[in-house]
Amino acid sequence: MTIDTDVVIVGAGPVGLFQVFELGLLGIKAHVVDALAAPGGQCIELYPDKPIYDIPAIPVCTGRELTDALLKQIEPFGATFHLGQTVQKLHKQDDGRFFIETSRGTTFLTRTVFIAAGVGAFEPRTLKVDGLEQFHGTQLFYRVRNPADFAGKNLVIVGGGDSALDWTLNFATDGPHKAESVILIHRRDGFQAAPANVARMKALCDAYEMQFIVGQVTGYEEKDGRLTGAKVTGSDGVTRVVPLDVLLVFFGLSPKLGPIAEWGLDIERKQLMVDTEKFSTSVPGIFAVGDINTYPGKKKLILSGFHECALAAFGAAPFIFPEKKIHLQYTTTSPKLHKVLGVETPVFD
Repeated sequence: MTIDTDVVIVGAGPVGLFQVFELGLLGIKAHVVDALAAPGGQCIELYPDKPIYDIPAIPVCTGRELTDALLKQIEPFGATFHLGQTVQKLHKQDDGRFFIETSRGTTFLTRTVFIAAGVGAFEPRTLKVDGLEQFHGTQLFYRVRNPADFAGKNLVIVGGGDSALDWTLNFATDGPHKAESVILIHRRDGFQAAPANVARMKALCDAYEMQFIVGQVTGYEEKDGRLTGAKVTGSDGVTRVVPLDVLLVFFGLSPKLGPIAEWGLDIERKQLMVDTEKFSTSVPGIFAVGDINTYPGKKKLILSGFHECALAAFGAAPFIFPEKKIHLQYTTTSPKLHKVLGVETPVFD
């Protein structure tokens, strides 16, 4: 059965979640579609436990804490989530509404669409070694969902960016997630990571708490169907076998717009072009907020996305309430918004 609604938000990352809030303040309920199994987007998928320092009025929080806070903030607005599915089709109808179909066959007729899809459908860049993918999800991983799963194990970590260094330090340092052993492998001695973390990694190597090897994984060894070692070819051309229990690979993400590229929207360098008055795309009724959009001076920051959500919500209101004039109200003083939020209006003497 097709769902008739005012808004479908594509993407349940921080910006998509805050879009629910800004729409909710205007009395608009939303359906949210996301490819991941849980809300939070990259914050949950890539760095759930890494600190974030640039959220206004929050000196520091993790990706998980930010997601949890946003979910609590939008509770009063009753958004419906459709997780583990992607929007595959989007067609404008003769009556001006949009028909949407997801990869699971969920269908919508909606007056407006908000695309908050971050970098699009992102996939980890994989380690290109024939036959290695058979261990994906058991001994080969491209992301860490639960650090406790790797505690006490012999880890080989491959990569030279922030994620590789962050997880190396996490597992090599005393704490609840400390591994039995950690060996970091990178193709060269230079890193694209925070210098302080590189220095900490080298200090751990000097203290014999971990090892760093310059080389590339070119093969593997297995026994009884289990991955037992990585074949690492060094800069000297010699290949050595490095024993392991688990292989963690951090080569970054390969962003792909996916079906969004086929929706007839103006695109520049894999991003959706928008105006800065309403954050409308080239198709009236379709808005884009967060990292998926581009405009002069665009900065890919969560706080910028939050600002875009507010203006986009007001931009969408005429499509939903064509006869109604929408006035700006403040959550500090508006009894109407207090009622929507489920809080009591304060009384001042």
